[in-house]
Amino acid sequence: MKTMFQTLLVAAMLALPLTASAAGAAGALPPSGININDVGSLQRGAKLYVNYCMGCHSADYVRYNRLAEDLDLGEDLVMQNLVFTDAKIGDPMSIAMEADDAERWFGKAPPDLSLIGRSRGADWVYNYLLSFYRDEHGAWNNTVLQNAAMPHVMWKLQGIQKPVYETHVEDGIEVRTITHLELEEPGTLSPAEYKDAARDLAAFLDYASEPAKLKRKTVGVWVMLYLALFALIAYLLKAEYWRDVH
Repeated sequence: MKTMFQTLLVAAMLALPLTASAAGAAGALPPSGININDVGSLQRGAKLYVNYCMGCHSADYVRYNRLAEDLDLGEDLVMQNLVFTDAKIGDPMSIAMEADDAERWFGKAPPDLSLIGRSRGADWVYNYLLSFYRDEHGAWNNTVLQNAAMPHVMWKLQGIQKPVYETHVEDGIEVRTITHLELEEPGTLSPAEYKDAARDLAAFLDYASEPAKLKRKTVGVWVMLYLALFALIAYLLKAEYWRDVH
C-alpha cells in the first residue's frame, strides 16, 4: 500500500511541470473566462461559428449530430439553423471551398479549426478575436498575431479599432510600439457585448477541439471515487490476509 501511494505521489509531482508548461504557453494573455459547461454559451458560439467562420474554415472533426446531442439542440434545430448546405445530420462540419481553390485565391488555404482550442488555447482565441485593428494603410492586422492573413470577419459586430503607438529610440532608430487599441468606429455590439460574443466563440472552439471533455470530467470524478474505494478495499483485504503473519 505504501508503495502504491509513493507511485501516485511521484506521478502527481511529474504532472505539475507539464501543467505549468501548458499554462505558460499562452503567455500573459488575459484569461477568457470561458465555461464549456454553459450550454447556452456553446450554442451562441456555434451560431457565431457557422455564420462568421465556416465560409472559409471547416471543423471536420465535429459532426452535426454530435453537436445536436452535446448542445441540447436536437437534430431538427441543428439542420434548420446551423446547416446551410446539402449536408446531412451525420456529416462533419465541412465547407464547400476546395483547398486548391482557396490556396489560389488567398495564397494559403484557411486551416481547419477543429483543434484550434487545443493547439492555441481558449485564452489565445478569445484575445485574438478582440485584437483586430485597421492600420494606416486600411489593412486589417492583429496585435496577438501580427500580419495575420485573416481579415476581421466580425468587424460589423465589434466595430473598427485603431492602434495607439508609443515611440522610442533603439540604437539610434525610432521605433513605434502599439500600446493599446481604441475603438474608432463602433459596431452593432457594445464592447462588453462583443467580449461576451468572443468568449462564446472561444468556448465553442474549445469544446470542438475535444467534445468528450463535457462528459470526461464528470466520468473522471466517478473513476477517482471508484479507485479510492478500491484502494480502501485492497488495503483492508491486505490487512486481513497478513494479520496473522505478523
